[in-house]
Amino acid sequence: MEIRHIMHTARSVTIEIADGGRYFTKQPIELRLNGEPTLTTEKTITSLFDLKPDQKYVVEAYVNGEKQGEVSFKTDYEYVTLDVTRFGAKGDGEHDDTHFIQAAIMACPVNSRVYFPAGTYRITSLFLKSHIRIELAEGAELKAFTDREKFPTFPGMLQSYDETDEYNLGTWEGNPLPMFSGIICGIGAEDVVIYGQGKINGNASKENWWKDPKVMNIAFRPRLFFISGCKNVTLQGVTFCNSPSWTLHPYFSNDLKFIGVTVQNPSDSPNTDGLDPESCKNVEILGVRFSLGDDCIAVKSGKIYMGKKHKTPSENIHIRQCLMENGHGAVTLGSEMAGGVVNLTVEDCIFRHTDRGLRIKTRRGRGKDAILSNIIFRNLTLDHVMTPLVVNCFYFCDPDGKTTYVQSRDVYPVDDRTPQVKKMVFENMDCTNCHVAAAYFDGLPEQKIEEIYMKDISISYAEDAKCDVPAMSDGVEKSSKRGLFARNVAKLTLDNVRIKGQVGEAYELEGVDELIRR
Repeated sequence: MEIRHIMHTARSVTIEIADGGRYFTKQPIELRLNGEPTLTTEKTITSLFDLKPDQKYVVEAYVNGEKQGEVSFKTDYEYVTLDVTRFGAKGDGEHDDTHFIQAAIMACPVNSRVYFPAGTYRITSLFLKSHIRIELAEGAELKAFTDREKFPTFPGMLQSYDETDEYNLGTWEGNPLPMFSGIICGIGAEDVVIYGQGKINGNASKENWWKDPKVMNIAFRPRLFFISGCKNVTLQGVTFCNSPSWTLHPYFSNDLKFIGVTVQNPSDSPNTDGLDPESCKNVEILGVRFSLGDDCIAVKSGKIYMGKKHKTPSENIHIRQCLMENGHGAVTLGSEMAGGVVNLTVEDCIFRHTDRGLRIKTRRGRGKDAILSNIIFRNLTLDHVMTPLVVNCFYFCDPDGKTTYVQSRDVYPVDDRTPQVKKMVFENMDCTNCHVAAAYFDGLPEQKIEEIYMKDISISYAEDAKCDVPAMSDGVEKSSKRGLFARNVAKLTLDNVRIKGQVGEAYELEGVDELIRR
């Protein structure tokens, strides 16, 4: 067992307990802080709060009274604490505390924190600034209003005075469109940490934000947490729930950390993705628990206008020790990925009760910059995932999604509208209680999936397996206990891939140029 330091603030620390477990430790771990018993945990990524600034600490890990390891650190210096109740916030669940909290944020000096004691703080949009620390104590809840008229509106695009450039603020599903500002919102901020044991509640329901979800009413629905053009932003420990739409949406932002947070939305809530990094670079997602109504993590880079204009992929995304439950896809790439997705690794995670594990959604029309490259999934546990692996190059999204151009399996010319899927690696995956299919890979005939490498993968099916479609495109029939389907793949390697209990052939291969089996 190894104990690793992940991060700390003036008041908190996150450690990793590397005992071979995925999200959960293999056995309960007792943590002692400076020799004092503090917490018993069963999570590989664990945070401790209520520390003191500028102090040296030692965290020791014990199993059955025997020490397994330790880690030392010193908390950050803190100049002053700004308690929001001293600025007029009531925290009584009734009064609008937005202006009082915003005053505390704007007044906060460097090396200081804005502090929320226990209470329910009603808010609309709060705007972040650079060099700030915000702590939500246990029992503190930021609970949003749902009156649209209370929220600022972000225009989708503003033209520069000399008409040579554009300034993008609002965004909706990959296009520059008007939206309500995020409930927690940052524009051009850097060096921001939001942490603690509290909750940020979007308060959405089918009586407000989730009613007629596809209709733009004044503007498109807000995100619960939205940052644009930001860098060095960290979320630690906080719970996010009942988001109006996508929950955590970093947009054209870099150097981001999401550590030990929880994302909870009802399973029938519309478009409530958990975490959607869009055209972001250097993103670490560690120890996060998702349970929601859409994709748990959806990595994006815009539709074709934004992809062609900015040519900004999402790149260097590392997802580790996470638990994804009850979503459509555990980790999804696309469908808004016109700028591409490069260097994404998912490891040591658990996917359970999701429709799909990996879910790649692309289509003709995303553009030549829509390149997926160096995608790695390894050391994963999947249970009751309908179809563990899906690469769908005929995803029928958008108004033109069911046109002949998008859905035809005929060979079309490769041009500026043609996306590309390059190398993907899947290793050491244990998939039990699958339902629909083992895997479904459907590439474009004119631009085949370049390479799929699969090694040490075990797939078995639930006895009461449900029947459904493995991918959302025209002509895909419902199935149950189907094997691995691969079409239009240039190179497919199957190394110790075991499929047990399928109905029909274990492997259905069509248009696979090179097959390597070991």
